[in-house]
Amino acid sequence: MLAGKVVLVVGASRGIGEAVARALTWRGAQVGLFSRSAETLRELERELRYPETGGRALALPGDVTKLADLRRAAKLLEEAFGPTEALVYSAGANHAAPIWEIGEESWAQVRAANLDGAFYATRAVLPAMLSRNQGTIVYIGSLAGRRGYAGGGAYAASKRGLLGLADSARQDLRPRGVRVSVILPGEVGSAGDEEDVWKIQPNDVAETVLYVLDSDTGVIPATIELQPRRSRPDE
Repeated sequence: MLAGKVVLVVGASRGIGEAVARALTWRGAQVGLFSRSAETLRELERELRYPETGGRALALPGDVTKLADLRRAAKLLEEAFGPTEALVYSAGANHAAPIWEIGEESWAQVRAANLDGAFYATRAVLPAMLSRNQGTIVYIGSLAGRRGYAGGGAYAASKRGLLGLADSARQDLRPRGVRVSVILPGEVGSAGDEEDVWKIQPNDVAETVLYVLDSDTGVIPATIELQPRRSRPDE
């Protein structure tokens, strides 16, 4: 059941993370909104209140590259709604460039947002999950983590690393009652952009996250690939 579930959504200010936060609160979840965009999060907190379902949100501004920020967010979320029951990690960054043009700073920024932050967020929520022997962690990866592309060296490498983190964390945590899933979308478009209609939409990914969080059965939806139903216009 999603109603009443306490979920920390990292990267909640836009794109997939925002879509996940909206979908969860509409279904009655208690959602922590984490990203660096403090004002955007406050606006979302005010907007995402659904008395009919009990869904609520809490703005938790912070930096995914700082473990202390994520630990603080988990603490504030627990004080407001209760122990964190699920983590959805949707933060990310990209710097598209040929491998010979990617600078050290760009490489580090992409890795920090896509991989390091996922590790830090996991460490931040695990105490509450392990103390109760239950929980769900969902990482938003990318098909680029399996198949690199021209100009995507930093992004593909970080998403491949996220797959490795998810696979290892799943084996570590399965005996402790914590499920780990990773969702791998193909190209994701912007909601409302007519040129992106052929792409996967943020709401499509959000619905998959809801499926994982609401399917607490004897199995783990370990790795889920999402591909667009339509072809590229030029194919």
